Amino acid sequence: MNTTSFSSLALSPAMLSNLDQLGYQHMTQIQADSLPLILELRDLIAQAKTGSGKTAAFGIGILAKLNPTYFAIQALVLCPTRELADQVSNELRRLARFTENIKVLTLCGGTAMRPQMASLEHGAHIVVGTPGRIRDHIGRGSINLSTVQTLVLDEADRMVDMGFYEDIAGIVSACPTRRQTLLFSATYAEDIRKASASFLRDPALVKVEAQHTGDKIEQRFYEVAPEQRNAAVARLLQHYQPVSTLAFCNTKIHCRELAEELRAQGFSAMALYGDLEQRERDEILLQFANQSCSVLVATDVAARGLDISSLSAVINVDVTKDTEVHIHRIGRTGRGEEKGLALSLCAPNEKKWVRLIEEYQRTPVTWFDLNTLDAPNDTMLQAPMRTLCIMGGKKDKLRPGDLLGALTGDVGLSKEQVGKINVFEFMTYVALDRRIADKTLAKLSSGNIKGRNFKMRLLRAN
Repeated sequence: MNTTSFSSLALSPAMLSNLDQLGYQHMTQIQADSLPLILELRDLIAQAKTGSGKTAAFGIGILAKLNPTYFAIQALVLCPTRELADQVSNELRRLARFTENIKVLTLCGGTAMRPQMASLEHGAHIVVGTPGRIRDHIGRGSINLSTVQTLVLDEADRMVDMGFYEDIAGIVSACPTRRQTLLFSATYAEDIRKASASFLRDPALVKVEAQHTGDKIEQRFYEVAPEQRNAAVARLLQHYQPVSTLAFCNTKIHCRELAEELRAQGFSAMALYGDLEQRERDEILLQFANQSCSVLVATDVAARGLDISSLSAVINVDVTKDTEVHIHRIGRTGRGEEKGLALSLCAPNEKKWVRLIEEYQRTPVTWFDLNTLDAPNDTMLQAPMRTLCIMGGKKDKLRPGDLLGALTGDVGLSKEQVGKINVFEFMTYVALDRRIADKTLAKLSSGNIKGRNFKMRLLRAN
């Protein structure tokens, strides 16, 4: 029996069948190393990068011992951001398909407390949330964590970086002392070691090296004068023409400046950084994920927890001083079976950081000359889609099929002209072929969906 096969684990036939249907053929390295320990109910410290399969590792562990007939919170997963919490919740729901009636509840800031409190009154088996919002619920007495069997701290390093340590400590104290605690962290520096020591009992330590093979991700380094950095980004985009690009800057000021400069040149670009309101952040991420935005310019903290399944290229606009951060940045491209492209711009005074990257990767980087790229032309990266925002959602009984039916039936679009459809509680977002987006808005807003008229608008094109 293959030891990287899920069938080598003590899992129920129903769970194994569901994993097979979801395309989980073989365990990733972090799953193979951690799942046997998790199933033995050991506490665990797992060091692994984003995209390594860690959500399935702790998700399978949670579900393997969960009792669906006991309607109480049996597992709590803490995440640094709302985006990551949503992704984790969705993955847990997929993994839980093998049995009926497992309720996964997401509790994050940026949304109203009252509906969350009502949901908690109805009960849940698994709660996924951000530390601040979970702590708020504890303070209000609206959540009972005394039945938690498994506590997961996902991306613990970022939660500590973002100032959540006190919230986490308060949450841990509200959980039973007899529980399993699983800590997942991309880095495991001394501050994380000290911060988490009191949360864990004799933890096993699993580390998956944060390395990327050259046949999966092609790295290219370009030397550039500091004042030419933004122009160099535009030139790289014109030459390589990636469908979707994540461009990393070290500061939010640089993020805003670069995104504005790219938009002024006709690129479909947006900036993601701290201080954005949650709704604005959500809409930016949604447009990038559904290909209504071609270039997302972001800081490392803002991009943490992003899970864009298909990313053509990563551009390091600034070289990071932290070698592991560099590895996490470029690891966002080349996911699954796809090949990735990582382009790094380096000013002369940043070469010392590149040498550290070379030492960490145990291989020299490859330098290229910007002047050998195709000469700048008028071809700009216009996103293939536009996003239609409809002021109605799950509360109005809207479903993706209703929207697809209205668009292909009443409006007359082909299925190929409709992209991702995201239905939330009060809002729905539909990706439309850019070329027909304006006409579609005019037709759909003058008609109805399920016999009702909804207000709608196209989100800004850039």
